[in-house]
Amino acid sequence: MIGFGKQVKQEAAVLVLRDVAEIAEMIRQELATAPDDRRPGLERALELVAEAAAVPDAELRGRWVRQRLAATGYRGPVDSVAAIKALREAEPGLSLRRAVAYARDAGAAGPGAEAVRGG
Repeated sequence: MIGFGKQVKQEAAVLVLRDVAEIAEMIRQELATAPDDRRPGLERALELVAEAAAVPDAELRGRWVRQRLAATGYRGPVDSVAAIKALREAEPGLSLRRAVAYARDAGAAGPGAEAVRGG
């Protein structure tokens, strides 16, 4: 770093990648030429892709947090101080600010967000 004596700190971030549009287009192309016996399955697949596309990024980050916590053996509220500590130990590059934000996402993400279940 050049300049004023300040060190730039890189933070790890959970990047949500979505290839939903490309996947949906491939299914639509297949559906356009599919025989009648394959159409119901492809139509259902297209519905599932649409459902997956509707999931907000915050919910996906919340799922990631719960998965990381479960992998560490942590059981308890996902947005507690102990959970944030466990998350940062599991992901050493994760800043405190991001860990708190992700834990909040996990806590607000619906069913199963209150506690991590073993598994």
